[in-house]
Amino acid sequence: MAVQISDLTFFQGKRVFITGHTGFKGSWLCTALTLAGAEVFGFALPPAGAENLYMLAEVEKAVHSTFGNIQDFPALKAAFDRACPEIVFHLAAQPIVRESYRNPVSTYHTNVMGTVHLLECVRQCDCVRSVLNVTTDKVYQNNQWHWGYRETDRLNGYDPYSNSKSCSELVTESYRNSFFPAGTAAVSTARAGNVIGGGDFSVDRIVPDCVRAVRDGRPIAIRNPSAIRPYQHVLEPLSAYLLIVQRQWEDGALAGSYNVGPENNGCVSTARLASLFCHAWGDGAAWEHVGDHGPHEDAVLKLDCSKIQEVLGWHPRWTAERAVRETVDWTKAWLAGEEMSSWTRRQIEMFYTE
Repeated sequence: MAVQISDLTFFQGKRVFITGHTGFKGSWLCTALTLAGAEVFGFALPPAGAENLYMLAEVEKAVHSTFGNIQDFPALKAAFDRACPEIVFHLAAQPIVRESYRNPVSTYHTNVMGTVHLLECVRQCDCVRSVLNVTTDKVYQNNQWHWGYRETDRLNGYDPYSNSKSCSELVTESYRNSFFPAGTAAVSTARAGNVIGGGDFSVDRIVPDCVRAVRDGRPIAIRNPSAIRPYQHVLEPLSAYLLIVQRQWEDGALAGSYNVGPENNGCVSTARLASLFCHAWGDGAAWEHVGDHGPHEDAVLKLDCSKIQEVLGWHPRWTAERAVRETVDWTKAWLAGEEMSSWTRRQIEMFYTE
């Protein structure tokens, strides 16, 4: 059932196609859009693992879902043509840095050719008005600056994941320039910072690692406590994605690339995030620094989000403390066996109506 959230009324009755809809971000996005009254179509791999937000939030009940691999262009094209969407969100990706070191070829296939396949579907139809490719804050050549990267800074991610997303940005710009002149589909990219939130069960991510540790009654192992990242609740970038596709629908000149993250003073270290988690969790939760001899990870990463703030009027709503508290509340409710589709919808409504 649609709810009257003033910021989302634009999406009521719109046909929306989402790649990667079974993932963490995708499941939250599907829930927000169905709450707003959109007709949502998804294309993705089946949800991974026994614990996943797609099932917990009952996304499958509200979305026209097709399971398939973004590397399979004919399958993607068939699902896309059936949906005949007006709006497209491209979230399908191999999103884990360490996994990209283990399987670089598959990472590039998914993140680069997956983008080509999606944009080729858009190019071959005449129904799409607005497209957003979701990449990452890691697309930039990281010089370990303590100030934020701007959209005009050089794209050159270091590891295979980050580099493949840099390539995805270049593919998107080429398609926008070559095939989508003014007055046709508006195409943008969003470079979002690190997200946290209820329902993330991924490996090698800080908050899911925290949850697994406290659930098992052991200290939280932190590999790089001094690393600074633009951590934000998952609803922050999703609100930006929704705003971008709406505003560029209304004015195609607004299409481009946008950083999405907290204010500069809202970026926190991994140690600070872990401490916030332990405080919010209680029950003696604690973290410890463990040695890490893994692959390269950047020490500092910040985003300058002045463009999206000045051009579109978007601003973050929740502090890091609030983001962690809402994540802990969701997770404790899940562990207590509560009905999580209602919890997920309630947090979305709270985010937009407070």
